[in-house]
Amino acid sequence: MPELAELSISKNISYFPRTRYQGSKRKLLPWIWDNISFLDFETVLDPFGGTGSVSYLFKSKNKSVTYNDILKANYFTGVSLIENGSVLIEDSDLARLLSPNDEIDNFITDNFRDIYYYDEENQLLDRIISNLYKHYGDVKYKKAILLWIIFQACLIKRPFNLFHRKNLNMRSRTVKRSFGNKVTWDGTFESYINKFKLEVNNAIFDNTKNCVANNCPVVELSPFYDLVYIDPPYLSAKGIGVDYHQFYHFLEGLCNYNDWESLIDNSKRHKPLLQKPSPWNDKYQIGKAFREVINKFQKSHLVISYRSDGIPAISELVNELKQVKRHVKLCEYGTYKYVLSQNGNSQEMLIIAWD
Repeated sequence: MPELAELSISKNISYFPRTRYQGSKRKLLPWIWDNISFLDFETVLDPFGGTGSVSYLFKSKNKSVTYNDILKANYFTGVSLIENGSVLIEDSDLARLLSPNDEIDNFITDNFRDIYYYDEENQLLDRIISNLYKHYGDVKYKKAILLWIIFQACLIKRPFNLFHRKNLNMRSRTVKRSFGNKVTWDGTFESYINKFKLEVNNAIFDNTKNCVANNCPVVELSPFYDLVYIDPPYLSAKGIGVDYHQFYHFLEGLCNYNDWESLIDNSKRHKPLLQKPSPWNDKYQIGKAFREVINKFQKSHLVISYRSDGIPAISELVNELKQVKRHVKLCEYGTYKYVLSQNGNSQEMLIIAWD
């Protein structure tokens, strides 16, 4: 497949930060645009926004973009890179973030010892987050961007870039390694915060259109958009889904620092947040969830990112789309394996429906 730089898409796309997030569509952006650019649209909704890469693609094409995600950590990504068009982070902001603070709440230090980070790293995170809310709690864009920077620093220092299990010992063991990069894991939070400050500043731009970010269930969104791009959590043919709420619970906790204690499931060793049931992770409910979304946005062009072996089957989604649209087109990227995925045979697909 062609590399990003080889395709004739807006230069801004190349500035979108490389994420460490499962299911990111960053590498697929040229292919997505090549297949949907024939559609006529000005306003676009990305209701399962995730990393924001597809919203960023639309923003770079001078569309009016509404980004949405049910996770608050992802919402701050949308605020930083989609809604925000001009606010940048200065060196003085990072100095304030890392400055001494005698009024620290040691919540991470006290509750996550030996789970994700070493003691001194937990102490630093407590200081950083305390300083963030002290100095930027009511400063919308700087707060969002600084949180995005902190999220990236937390992820790059985690084996698998996830918080799905207690596995700090993967960093601390003295063994011959066949997986991961201990040098990366052991890099300092300070160095990564500076690194990601440069990346996010380079990515921020204003397309002069109205771009906004939301943090709400899909049912609460307006149905009036020219195009809706649908990329919900993937549920495989075996009924195994990607539970982003559980994979990235630590980032959600950082967003809810003062309320974190009441949200934790202390019955589990890695202390995730209490489970939030979702129809998108339930093989018995996901079909209904798709139908509701398709019907809600039936007056819009509909673009669904999907996998060839998902639940519900592609044939079922095509039939649902044909109930509300004159034209339905299937586009196949070919075999595309996401990082950490064990499924090497599934095909990346786009389902495009329009009148």
